[in-house]
Amino acid sequence: MTQESHDHNFKNLLADFPKEALDWILPEAAEKFGAVLKIEFVRQEPKKRRLSDAHLALDMPILFSFEKGQILLWLIEFQEDKNRFPIHRLLRYTADETEAYPEATVIPTVLFTDRKKWNKKRDVARNLNIEFGGRTFLHFEYVFVKLSDMNAEDYYHYENPLIKILLPKMNYAPEERAEVIRQALLGLHRLVKPMLFDKYADFIDVYAGIREEERDRLCQEINDKKEETAMLMQYFRDKFSQEGMQKGMQEGMQEGMQKGMHQSLILLFKAKFGTKGLKSLQSRIKNIADADKLNALIRVAATAASPQEVLNFIEAEKLV
Repeated sequence: MTQESHDHNFKNLLADFPKEALDWILPEAAEKFGAVLKIEFVRQEPKKRRLSDAHLALDMPILFSFEKGQILLWLIEFQEDKNRFPIHRLLRYTADETEAYPEATVIPTVLFTDRKKWNKKRDVARNLNIEFGGRTFLHFEYVFVKLSDMNAEDYYHYENPLIKILLPKMNYAPEERAEVIRQALLGLHRLVKPMLFDKYADFIDVYAGIREEERDRLCQEINDKKEETAMLMQYFRDKFSQEGMQKGMQEGMQEGMQKGMHQSLILLFKAKFGTKGLKSLQSRIKNIADADKLNALIRVAATAASPQEVLNFIEAEKLV
């Protein structure tokens, strides 16, 4: 998966579940500020100080307006080399956000979403402090969330669809894999509408890394003791069988097109060069499967004066 598609997936996730992100990261917000009255997605990327500055891979500022105040929950997703984590740049950007939204409490939050194990002796910087003579001149920190440090089984009972979707990014033993996927899909199925379930079932599929060859085994391992689980299993089977059918149709169409092009070439060779000419060419084209190559060969054959001219083209273009 490309970085671009990864960012797009996470931006969609936060755009669809902003309130759920707030409830997860800042559960005390409602107690302090009251009910959420308005949610706005503000400028998507902090202003660069220089055009050459690198941007933060995923930057999602969400402005929550409450009965008693505002919070700018600034979510940043970081999955690169942790040793390159730019805490000083994060501080500068946070200061810019406080200037742009002076009425809001700006909460910088960094989601570390890679599942690599970290060397604890080389952790990322969690805060910056400048103190002297009993005075504090600077203190900066951010909300630190490392998904792979969170045990998936501890979150099975959280009634938050965002948490369910992120379960495959958390920590679990290899033998718990099927249960993590089951809990993610089952919880999401119960908590969201069918359209969102279908959308983020794909997210779970991708980030759980479900491979083609293990899908049948996973389906068998996911038990169907409850009616709701049985419904989920049916969805799971339908999804995989539909993907298989689509793949088969695409392969069948491609195979049929190739056969049709081969047949067209054979008819063309026979009409132009007779049975003898056909025999000299037929064995050379039977292993050509690429549609572009077959199209080029049809064009050449249409104007060729002899079978040898076609053979010369095959050799020169290395079609076989």
